[in-house]
Amino acid sequence: MRILLVVYDNDSYIHWFPQGLAYIAAVLKNNGHEVTIYNQDTHHYPEKHLTAHLDANHYDVIGVSVIAGYYQHKKILALAKAINKSKKRPEHFIIGGHGPTPEPEYFLKKTEADFVVMGEGEETIIELLNTLSAKGDIKKVRGIAFREGKTVTVNNRRPLIEDIDTIPWPAYELFPIEIYRLLRLPHIANNEFCMPVLSGRGCTFTCNFCYRMDEGFRPRSTEAIIEEIKFLKHEYQIGYIAFSDELLMSSQQRTEELCNAFLKAKLNIKWDCNGRLNYAKADLLKLMKKAGCVFINYGIEAYDDQILKNMNKALTTKQIQKGIENTLAAGISPGFNIIFGNIGENRRTLQQGVDFLLKYDDGSQMRTIRPVTPYPGSPLYYYAIKNGLLKDINDFYTNKHINSDLVAVNFTDMTDDEFHRALMEANQTLLANYFTKKQASVSAQTEQLYLTKDASFRGFRQS
Repeated sequence: MRILLVVYDNDSYIHWFPQGLAYIAAVLKNNGHEVTIYNQDTHHYPEKHLTAHLDANHYDVIGVSVIAGYYQHKKILALAKAINKSKKRPEHFIIGGHGPTPEPEYFLKKTEADFVVMGEGEETIIELLNTLSAKGDIKKVRGIAFREGKTVTVNNRRPLIEDIDTIPWPAYELFPIEIYRLLRLPHIANNEFCMPVLSGRGCTFTCNFCYRMDEGFRPRSTEAIIEEIKFLKHEYQIGYIAFSDELLMSSQQRTEELCNAFLKAKLNIKWDCNGRLNYAKADLLKLMKKAGCVFINYGIEAYDDQILKNMNKALTTKQIQKGIENTLAAGISPGFNIIFGNIGENRRTLQQGVDFLLKYDDGSQMRTIRPVTPYPGSPLYYYAIKNGLLKDINDFYTNKHINSDLVAVNFTDMTDDEFHRALMEANQTLLANYFTKKQASVSAQTEQLYLTKDASFRGFRQS
């Protein structure tokens, strides 16, 4: 089949490589399908361009994958309108990703797509296309929902792929890597290129605000990860790897194994990852630093033990403080992610988060606090519905989740206005701190330039 996969425009100057779609492209290509990528992201095409492209070309299948954000919800509706408007609309319009997976009926009706691939898609998409080609019974294809007129059928979910090393690498050759490798992350040099790599799927923890498609954690083999990194270095001159796992630091043993393997293989790369502060021990962090780690993004979420319990975070403030201190001592920059508005939160717990960020901020990233959002599929989403704070998924997308920096569902005793004022004041404090540090840094650079006649200075620039 001739297949068009759409990478939607996220309204950004530099885009994250669309790994999920690239994995799907790889399995489609390996199974004999002709795959074309429509890069709305890198070209910033308007939706009417997609309609014109479909009018001028024949495809049997068109596929779009989105996450559950408010922007992505609007985007999939706009793209669907453009697709359905085409005079040569592909026979099979398929959507997938974190967005439609929890409640596919809603997305099928809103987009008028023909199929939703629910959850992990590599095996499902191949079985679906084989069944369609053979005019078989699509009701037997696990992991899909489908629409027939106004009737939607949701099939049984598909078990996860046990051995993810059997999945081919992303189809890098189909994408404009010269654009994606320009991604800028903490401590990357101007002359270094960056690409994300997945070292595993899933997470071992179950925070109440988190929705994921996978249960548990499935690692790739260390050998497979190193082989892919070597390929990226050789083919695309990549010197910085952004591990995009939900949680690379899934255990101390796993992290040690990876770091020792990186050193043995002499990869000589910089890398960052998502981490857990209960695993942030001094010896492990020293090893990570030695193996090339320059930044660890931590999900702190709150700096209050009761709120952490309410979130089912499996973390304490003592572990958070010690883990951050260990990270800084190892010479690795920590990323501080804090959200506000979970069950039981108030101005005091918000201020505790602000004070913590101010105390340990090393200036490597701008940090603000966003309200917690009960994304469909998360425990918090069902809590909101059960307690009358949210009606359903239509209420979520149509009335509640209009922006990620505004409260969608208020789980506190504050009014929405009080909530927003408290968050405004907190973020004004954090932003003032960030720009004060930036000003001090530039001022010190200026002194270095003129007082020491620093010939290595390359001009006052902001990237």
